[in-house]
Amino acid sequence: MAGLNEIRENQGQLVFGLDIGTRSIVGTVGYLSGGKFHVMAQCSREHETRAMLDGQIHDIAKVGESVSAVKKQLEENLNRNLTEVCIAAAGRVLRTVTTRAECSFESEKEINSEDIYNLETMGVERAYEEFQKANDTDMRFYCVGYTAMRYYMNGYQIGNLEGHKAKTIATDLIATFLPDDVVDGLYKAVEISGLHVANLTLEPIAAIQVAIPEKFRMLNMALVDVGAGTSDISITKEGTITAYGMIPVAGDSLTDILVQHCLVDFETAEQIKRQACTEDLIEYCDIMGLPQVITAEEVTELLQDAVVDMTHRVAGCIRELNGDKPVSAVFVVGGGGMVAGYTEALAKDLGIAKERVAIRGREVMQNIVFELDNARMDSLMVTPIGICLSFYEQSNNFIFVEFNNIRIKLYDNGRLTVADAAMQAQFTNEELFPRRGKALTYTVNEKPRMARGSQGEAAVIRLNDDPADLHTRIHSGDVISVTASTEGEAGSQELGRLPELSEQLHVYVNGSKISLPKTAEVNGVRENEFYRIQEGDVIRVQNCYTVTEVAEFLDVPLGGNLKVNDTPARPDTRVYENFTVSWDMSETGYQSTPDSVEDVTAKPRAAAQHAQSKQQTAGREVQVLANGRTVTLSGKTSYVFVDIFDFIDFDLKDSRGRTIVTLLNGRSADYMEGLGDGDSIEIYWEESGKKS
Repeated sequence: MAGLNEIRENQGQLVFGLDIGTRSIVGTVGYLSGGKFHVMAQCSREHETRAMLDGQIHDIAKVGESVSAVKKQLEENLNRNLTEVCIAAAGRVLRTVTTRAECSFESEKEINSEDIYNLETMGVERAYEEFQKANDTDMRFYCVGYTAMRYYMNGYQIGNLEGHKAKTIATDLIATFLPDDVVDGLYKAVEISGLHVANLTLEPIAAIQVAIPEKFRMLNMALVDVGAGTSDISITKEGTITAYGMIPVAGDSLTDILVQHCLVDFETAEQIKRQACTEDLIEYCDIMGLPQVITAEEVTELLQDAVVDMTHRVAGCIRELNGDKPVSAVFVVGGGGMVAGYTEALAKDLGIAKERVAIRGREVMQNIVFELDNARMDSLMVTPIGICLSFYEQSNNFIFVEFNNIRIKLYDNGRLTVADAAMQAQFTNEELFPRRGKALTYTVNEKPRMARGSQGEAAVIRLNDDPADLHTRIHSGDVISVTASTEGEAGSQELGRLPELSEQLHVYVNGSKISLPKTAEVNGVRENEFYRIQEGDVIRVQNCYTVTEVAEFLDVPLGGNLKVNDTPARPDTRVYENFTVSWDMSETGYQSTPDSVEDVTAKPRAAAQHAQSKQQTAGREVQVLANGRTVTLSGKTSYVFVDIFDFIDFDLKDSRGRTIVTLLNGRSADYMEGLGDGDSIEIYWEESGKKS
């Protein structure tokens, strides 16, 4: 055996592979050099309890302890620390999807390894989408491996795309998926021992790396990895792996039979089963402490029916995966397949010669160099070594990142971004993207209307304390913090800013054109222009005045001989656009029709100014308190709220997007509301809840 120092000088990167099985854990450490894998250390340890069943971890802590023990022994053998490990998942609840991915380029180009990687990644993502559509389940699944079965260049099949020039490349790909709890249990068990997962693969993928070399994959063959809890199956044909499968029956089901027959614990029954493969006579003690003896022939007879049933199920799975046809040959690996009669029963059920079904161990390890004494080279070592070799394929990987103080696991497709981490952490789109405030909906003259809310602020993203965005690439160990986006202010609208109220109603009064402001009722109640519309308000814009309302607007008395459009009318007769109105002014105290009435505007302030300028009576004075100072109103016999604007310095045009607040004696004022001595008035602009 070469010295350890000499090995270190010539080795490549050390790879630690761990086969976490139902009955035992097998660890292998080695490196790839010159096309051969050099095994530097081996260690196996059986579970002290049944911490795993059917290939799934049931007691993470117990499995973690066993992993730690294997790791410690290997570290002692190597005199170095092990920090990363490659693992494989059994095919329990295995799902597979076969799909096709295609990639086109703008012009013909030489295909490189990155192009092939991107093509395969596209295939995996498409397979996952198809899987999600076809599987209506609450369980979360991960892709734990894939195989590119065939490649195509410009529509024609080809063995290897790299180096060829092509405009279009494609692949037929098979992807395998397992539930999150299976994958997560494996990760947690190895992390207990201070290891980080460098690569995760599927057990049948790992086993086939060793058991069926690529040169044999042109043949239609099956590989059966018979463990303690599961029998994992893969099929090869036309140079590639075409299917994966699993049945949840393996060696432990045989051991259970011996437990019942021999009245022993599970460990003793397992030893009886193993010894029966190599010895003719097995001695043991039953649970009463009495010594017993059983022959290998008796063991074989006891297990015969169970072996036939197990191989029948394996054969059925092989046929199903192989298009309802048997394969030409079967390689069997794993300890569960070493029981007497297994290969013969499987050959018989498949209908092929018994020589075509064989256990494979040392025979398939021509490219494995064992750099240690007393190396184990049987079928139990096929999968552990294959797990190590899968590291060099790097067909899949998971990374861990921290997202808002939560550790999450991501399938690494080489292009992961903050957005991928956010999705995995179930951070919703509403929290990532700015949101508009709630829209205000109402109706105007029975037609729906909406005022949109304002846009909120986008999420604030930091990656390892540096500013980032959703498209920033992430890597294992990154720390991501995201402050959720905000929602903008809800939609708002003043009644007076409705387009319908910006228009005016034009009528002719005693021969002069008058412009009247349109008014509105909200839910049946007349409101002023400063009214803030509420959700669901029903607004009706008034397109007419009564004759009485026209006179009140002009602040003139209504006389006799009342006519509308030269037709006798009453005070409550409605007046519409371009109607003519007349009455006799001689009895009202006015000397003549106002010759400047046509200059009256739609604003209440202008109406009040007009009324004041035409007032013929002596008038009276009223004193009010306006914005903290005493103001005397004069020149009219009576005053309404809007008259105050003639006596104070307040520019109604200087809104700048603000809202005017008008208060009379501490409450909201109506602009046509009467004023009296001692009234208190407040008028100011309001912006975002602040006076200005």
